[in-house]
Amino acid sequence: MWLSDFVNLFFPNVCNACGNVLSKDEQVICLLCNYKLPKTNFHKYEENPVSRIFWGRVNIHAATSFLFFNKGGNVQKLIHQLKYKGNKAVGEHLGELFGNSLMNSELFGDIDAIVPVPLHKKKLKTRGFNQSDIIATGIGRSMKIPVLFNVLTRTKHTGTQTNKARYNRWKNVDGKFMLINTEKLNGKHLLLIDDVLTTGATLEACAQTLMLIKRVKISMATVAYAQG
Repeated sequence: MWLSDFVNLFFPNVCNACGNVLSKDEQVICLLCNYKLPKTNFHKYEENPVSRIFWGRVNIHAATSFLFFNKGGNVQKLIHQLKYKGNKAVGEHLGELFGNSLMNSELFGDIDAIVPVPLHKKKLKTRGFNQSDIIATGIGRSMKIPVLFNVLTRTKHTGTQTNKARYNRWKNVDGKFMLINTEKLNGKHLLLIDDVLTTGATLEACAQTLMLIKRVKISMATVAYAQG
């Protein structure tokens, strides 16, 4: 205990949102920043801005995002910490918070398994991890639901989606995913997980691929929702 206190004296744990020093009872994000997280509460409503994005595009059961994403805001800082600083604790923490919300939703109460959106092996090698895997791990832990890391695979490297128009984003990912190890997933309700929702092109392409599973039911969830 004294060694931990000594280390924290020189290398204090700080909130990954505001940068203030965390108390002994706080982890990853301080209580104030946790309280101020801009939650969408979309999981409570079948018709919400996220689900409407996919109307007429792919036949899903439900869709939601946990937080509003605004440039320069705390949510962007947290996502940046996860994706580009390799701070996996942030992703798992947000996933656990998200999972706690989803457990109380009628729309997401019968999920059988969680499927993260995969990265291509080239990008995975460069980054060292898949941020969607980390988020899904947190969600699965709080919901007590298995996370399936070997169901979807990305067959082609598409490059970054940043700054691409909607059609170009869809064209960039269309046909780039493949199913593996699906024998026991017939008739299951799968929750597809990604980090940030913009146009929904990647999630749509993944969902269309998962639709090849017999009698499958698919829902989608992302940690953040980037408003148009």
